[in-house]
Amino acid sequence: MSLLDVTGLTVRSSSGVLVRDVSFSLGAGERLGLIGESGSGKSLTSLAVTGLLPDALVASGSVLLDGHQVVGARDADLQPLRGPVAQIVFQEPLTALDPLMRVGRQVAEPLRRHLGLRGTELRAAVAAALEEVALSEPRFARAYPHELSGGQRQRVAIAIALAAKPQLLIADEPTTALDVTVQDGVLALLERLVAERGMALLFISHDLAVVSRMVDRIVVLRDGSVVEAGPVAQVLQEPAEPYTRMLVDSARALDAYLDAGEGTR
Repeated sequence: MSLLDVTGLTVRSSSGVLVRDVSFSLGAGERLGLIGESGSGKSLTSLAVTGLLPDALVASGSVLLDGHQVVGARDADLQPLRGPVAQIVFQEPLTALDPLMRVGRQVAEPLRRHLGLRGTELRAAVAAALEEVALSEPRFARAYPHELSGGQRQRVAIAIALAAKPQLLIADEPTTALDVTVQDGVLALLERLVAERGMALLFISHDLAVVSRMVDRIVVLRDGSVVEAGPVAQVLQEPAEPYTRMLVDSARALDAYLDAGEGTR
């Protein structure tokens, strides 16, 4: 059985269909990318996978997460899965983190809730979680999110997501809000932690270069539907669909522009 098995996933709003008949699977330790332009349904798919869709949206089809049906399940039944089984790192950590709570307390919450840690053991686990994401100085645990840089906040978000040792990490455009140098550091951190822990990774992005670095297989979405899927090398080197070819050509044109130094003028 796959760790994540999505079959015929459809997401509707009162105005129409936003995600249509999306299917893919992800096994333990596998890395899969969802790629497409803004509005293609990538983020809605990731929210549906964990049962976090807004109340105004309705999902149908099937999403089996570690054998548990997510579509139609009560939130109370899904809570035990969010942490030990699957966790999300969102695009903008400043909105994902609680601005009124110190970083250490936010990292402690999943350790307390899912692993039952308390007292000295909890404090040690918080320190270890922050050290793992290169925030080992005590000042980071005492800080509020607004006192940290964007890259540091995203590292905190990663520490929180990984605290309960999930089997699946969902990274939804985790570096889009960061500059190029910081982005590279966060991606390297994610690569290392996913490999060390043997986690499955569902990586969501519009950036082909980032996706090709992070995953082995990709699913291309357009207007809420899958247009192409397969191994990274196959899809990016020999795209079968016009939309995928357009994405690849656009990425190559941007790379050539930047390599020529035009983007720095």
